[in-house]
Amino acid sequence: MAFWWPLLVLGLAYVLCRFLLMLIPPNVPSIDVDASDVLDDGSQAKENSYIYIPRKGRAVQSDKVQCYEPATMKYLGYFPALTPDEVSDHVAQARKAQKKWAKSSFKQRRQFLRILLKYIIEHQELICETSSRDTGKTIVDASLGEIMTTCEKITWLLAQGERWLKPEYRSSGRSMLHKISKVEFHPLGVIGAIVSWNYPFHNIFNPMLAAVFSGNGVVIKVSEHASWSGCFYFRIIQAALAAVGAPETLVHVITGYAETGEALVSSVDKVIFVGSPGVGRMIMKHAADTLIPVTLELGGKDAFIVCEDVDVPHVAQIAVRAALQSSGQNCAGAERFYVHRDIYSTFVAQVVKIVKSVSVGPPLAGKYDMGAICLQEHADKLQNLVNDALDKGAEIAGRGSFGNLGEDAVDQFFPPTVLVNVNHTMKLMQEEAFGPIIPIMKFSTDEEAINLANDSDYGLGCAVFSGSQRRAKEIASQLHCGVAAINDFASSYMCQSLPFGGVKHSGFGRFAGVEGLRACCLVKSVVEDRWWPYIKTMIPKPLQYPVADNCFEFQESLVEALYGLNVWDRLRALVNVIKILSEHNSAAGPAGRNQ
Repeated sequence: MAFWWPLLVLGLAYVLCRFLLMLIPPNVPSIDVDASDVLDDGSQAKENSYIYIPRKGRAVQSDKVQCYEPATMKYLGYFPALTPDEVSDHVAQARKAQKKWAKSSFKQRRQFLRILLKYIIEHQELICETSSRDTGKTIVDASLGEIMTTCEKITWLLAQGERWLKPEYRSSGRSMLHKISKVEFHPLGVIGAIVSWNYPFHNIFNPMLAAVFSGNGVVIKVSEHASWSGCFYFRIIQAALAAVGAPETLVHVITGYAETGEALVSSVDKVIFVGSPGVGRMIMKHAADTLIPVTLELGGKDAFIVCEDVDVPHVAQIAVRAALQSSGQNCAGAERFYVHRDIYSTFVAQVVKIVKSVSVGPPLAGKYDMGAICLQEHADKLQNLVNDALDKGAEIAGRGSFGNLGEDAVDQFFPPTVLVNVNHTMKLMQEEAFGPIIPIMKFSTDEEAINLANDSDYGLGCAVFSGSQRRAKEIASQLHCGVAAINDFASSYMCQSLPFGGVKHSGFGRFAGVEGLRACCLVKSVVEDRWWPYIKTMIPKPLQYPVADNCFEFQESLVEALYGLNVWDRLRALVNVIKILSEHNSAAGPAGRNQ
């Protein structure tokens, strides 16, 4: 007892010191970001707040990316559509800055993250309103999908990022016991990211944070549908870089259309793409020209499975949020609902009750539960999916209501819609809808639910609900997807230690977590002598050139001595190895003396 007592006191003192240090706030400077041109204080004259009329049909690419509010069609401004030469110039600047940043300390990188985190927390409303104006989502949806996820990623990087980027020591095996083996993680150089419009803040910060923290430069092409907010968010990053003395050209946000994206793919060291399978295929084709690594996140058709032993009102609330978050414009949103036949009617009634209480309207014009559809004419596509399902026997069980849109109403709103009697012959159950539609299908057995969930070209995520956690885990383990939530929806994305990504048409590769962070690195295997210079690898005499007549006998015995399954056979082989070496040494000895 006398021996352990001092150790216990030291341990408690260490814990107490760590706790006290946590109470001391870090010295994090504030940054000033000009937001005057993104604030909408309501004082703008009506004639200066005119309605923007986009081109109908497929957008014709021009030298400008014109921006407008989906919920009101108010014109926001425009940004240049960069040419390939201009893109190459941005990448060259980032490459030059990256060479300096690669030598930065983790202390400096953590301070960069803390400055960003401080600004985000202090300016949540500004960030969310900017996202809302550019995409049509509510500011609550922006907070859930943009602010919380980004803050969680920053917090994880602050706590764990350095650990996972330091050299990782591995076993050297039996034949290399005298060696030290490790894996080193070096920056790739300049990472290119082409991101989608649905979460403009997080989709910029997500690849940027991992790239910069791992020592890379990054050039991000924002969507032509969310360039206005993206260019403002870029100012936050620039201010934080300047505050820690980092090159301001380390991070770039560029705007444009397909030509701009193609030029980016052709000039960087890795591409991260968030978008559709069709564009993903084109990204891969262009990346093949320079043989750079690619991470693709291409959306999903996530299954939401509800067993008969659940708390129906509780799960119904989660189901509606899973479908309506950001007006259903969520790559990890629930798009196929499979409910056990014993609770099917009850579950549908609960969901319809909630959905009918959901109001839809311009998110900054009043208290609405759901905002607009971001893309022009996407509401027409959603209605076509509903019509196809109705033609094949589905029924509308309930719809939400439009708010008072007023005389300036636009056609980019779609009411949340619950469909029953659906099946897999309907396009709605096969194609990614990316909208606030809840198709509910019944199942009888767990095997049937698994087969239905796996009957999809997509494989991003799933959610499984059961009163038995063991049962839910068993079902989820058999679903062919990259992300699974047990008795919850999309909770894995809030665990930023976990990788995120899918299989099949949902893409490949991972971002977030250890895997996503290390995917921004050149992974280098390094072997060095453990006891240099006292013990070195020597080529045994039988294997030295010119090889001896019994060289294979020696090698055969050496393999069995190291890896044989029977200890006696290994000892016998070891004796033979020593015997052969002795014969060669004795034969070489006199020759050496005679010389």
